[in-house]
Amino acid sequence: MEPWLAAHLPVVDLALDAVRAVQRATARAVGRTGAADPAPPDPARVATAFASDRVLALDGRPVEGFAALSGFFPAADGWVRTHANYPHHRTRLTALVGLPDDVDRTAFASRLAELPAQELEDRAAAVGAIVARVRTEREWRASGPGQAAASGPLVRTRARTGSSDGGPSRGGPSMGSERRQATGSGPRVGRSPDGAPLAGVRVLDLTRVIAGPVATRTLALLGADVLRVDPPDPAEIEWQHLDTGQGKRSAVLDLRDASGLRTAQDLLDTADVLVTGYRPGAIESLGLRPPSGVVTGRVSAWGETGPWAGRRGFDSIVQAASGIALLEGRDGTPGALPAQALDHASGYLLAAGIVDALRLRGDGRGRDVSVSLARTATWLLDLPGRDPLRPPAAAPSAHETVTHGRVTTARPALPEYDDYPNPARPWAQDLPAWHPQPPRRGRTVAR
Repeated sequence: MEPWLAAHLPVVDLALDAVRAVQRATARAVGRTGAADPAPPDPARVATAFASDRVLALDGRPVEGFAALSGFFPAADGWVRTHANYPHHRTRLTALVGLPDDVDRTAFASRLAELPAQELEDRAAAVGAIVARVRTEREWRASGPGQAAASGPLVRTRARTGSSDGGPSRGGPSMGSERRQATGSGPRVGRSPDGAPLAGVRVLDLTRVIAGPVATRTLALLGADVLRVDPPDPAEIEWQHLDTGQGKRSAVLDLRDASGLRTAQDLLDTADVLVTGYRPGAIESLGLRPPSGVVTGRVSAWGETGPWAGRRGFDSIVQAASGIALLEGRDGTPGALPAQALDHASGYLLAAGIVDALRLRGDGRGRDVSVSLARTATWLLDLPGRDPLRPPAAAPSAHETVTHGRVTTARPALPEYDDYPNPARPWAQDLPAWHPQPPRRGRTVAR
């Protein structure tokens, strides 16, 4: 086999297993299991999809994935990794170390070299900046956050009862919500005459960066109507939206505004799925409440339990904290996986869990599905087949990418699909409304 996603850790196995999870969930949804199971995923296609940020090109030119103040830096007694791609994260980070917001990387690195790594991590967590101390695998596994990340299933699914979840929005649910709940909360997956397993399923997407958008992009690939809703500020990073926005529409709502919150609640009241990528409790604190029949999906950095449950984080930060960075480095200098593999794998796992939850809605209950990057990292660390003498990773070929206009992106990892339903639309250019749907008379629903 070509050295797809070549690394010390068996990243290609992680990637293939995560994609297979979606295939298996889809097969269950449409009643196609056993001898009629789908073809195995193509390692080249999967590897390119997982490394999509590295093959993304605008007008033939690659994009720069990390900002100047994001990356590894020597501290006074070790290494740290920072994340400052969004302007507000950069501002918090520079303020943390007493530097002006326009500081360059060299001066920033000099300042970090004066401070202990643990102090930087602790102080960053207190002010909402993003810094991780680079740990060994042994340190991580022995720590409270590491032990929390190693517990429980990769995909957590909890069935809800109508009396125990958030209930209807203020003022009661919309007529659309009442209709969906009365008929078993929407269409049954896998019953579409056009063959799309999730045709008629509405997904409200409140995610950013990679993991959550990969999950909702996968749901769109399977036929769902996915509406991504972002706050107006900060704006999404353009290349990230182009990389993961295929098949969706994109709108802006300010949930801190009463009118924006009402519109978002109306959308949620007539949705089948809510997917969030914010820290646990962040959406709920704004007043958004899922009706009882809605499936909720959540991706977080560190999970919903343990000492870091409410802490911010990204794929690169989890790699640094969990020991992966030192395993992928050389001679004590940290390195990184050949892709944002924790993000992508978590996204596919979440999509698979949501498809299963939709299939099970025949019992009239919604379900909460969650994944975390840290739990996915532990899965990778636990997989057999490490290769310290890894060869260079194979470069993707034109067969694994597709170009629409000025944008070149990776093809879908699922081998059943050659391309997404449509390229990423311009960010925030759509209305916050669902696509019109035909009358429900005669539609098969879960009861």
